[in-house]
Amino acid sequence: MPTFMVLSRVDAYVDYITEVEADSADEAVELAYEGDPSVIWREQGIVEFDARHVVALDADGSEIESTARGKS
Repeated sequence: MPTFMVLSRVDAYVDYITEVEADSADEAVELAYEGDPSVIWREQGIVEFDARHVVALDADGSEIESTARGKS
């Protein structure tokens, strides 16, 4: 029986957290969003959600599109 390489890609978000000194929550978000250099981010964790892409790979490691299942 042949063996095939199969790729499974599960969507995920990497969460980061920081403390921002500001006059309001809106201002804190604005400073963080705009990339203020005083904002130092720490990785908080990874959250996976159910959007999956599973596909067989050919000998060169390229996806065989006709075998794909799920979202790409």
